[in-house]
Order: sequence, then structure tokens, then C-alpha cells
Amino acid sequence: MKKAKYNVKVLVVSLVVVYLVAFMGSLFTNADTSWYEAIKPSITPPNWVFPVVWNILFFLIALSLYFAWTNSDKDQKSSIVRVFAVNLLLNILWSLFFFGLRLPTLAFFELILLWSSIIYMVIVLLDIEKKSAYLLLPYLIWVTFAGILNYLII
Repeated sequence: MKKAKYNVKVLVVSLVVVYLVAFMGSLFTNADTSWYEAIKPSITPPNWVFPVVWNILFFLIALSLYFAWTNSDKDQKSSIVRVFAVNLLLNILWSLFFFGLRLPTLAFFELILLWSSIIYMVIVLLDIEKKSAYLLLPYLIWVTFAGILNYLII
């Protein structure tokens, strides 16, 4: 069993990076528009649910990054950076395509890439730190649900 490592600096950097991505995505996101209200499926939760859920998910993603980083060896760190960077970029792009550009079909296909990147993150992290992989499962579930909503719109 690995000895627990605590690193406040890495935790702060993880939180800042992930919440910066959240902020960037939020710049494109506005669910209170007549366009969105007209197209959203009947199973869509109330608008207030989304920021609550996403804040929890971004916190879990940051913790996943933190635990992966602090429990990895030097050779694994580049893999961690790659899988998180790709995933977080795809996360921003979905908001841009769906809300910013109002292209739900493009957003849906991009969401498939986002979903796939989460699966890949989980697979990569299982070999580094299982806890990090498990912390991403709620994210995977929520993006799956978002994919269903997105699909129902197109």
C-alpha cells in the first residue's frame, strides 16, 4: 500500500486549473435564453441544478487530478497532463458548440469525444491511483445524461 502524500500546492493548482476551465466554459453557457427554453427536452432538470452539479463534478475532477498527480511517478505525470488537458479542452468546447454557437448536432458529436475521453481517463488512472479513477465516475454518469439530453434536442 502506498503511503499517503499530501501536497497543498498541488491541491491548489489542481483546483485552480479545473475551476479555470469551468469558468471558461461558463462564458459560453446561458441556459436562460428563449433559444434553449424552446429546445430543451421535457426530462431536463431545472436550470438551477446544472451549476450545482457541475460545481460538485469539477471539485471531484480536481481531486482526481490531485490524487493522480501526488501518487504517480515521474513517468506517469505526462500521461496525467495529457488525459486531463484533452478532457478539459473537450469540456469547454461542448459549451462553446452547444450554447455559444448554438450547434447542438456538432455539440453532440463533440460530446461523444468528451465521453470517450472520460472513459480513457478512468482507464489510465486505474493504473496510477484507483481513487482518482473512481472520482471520475459521477462525471461520466452526468456526461452520459447530458448526452441523452443533447441527443433528444437534435
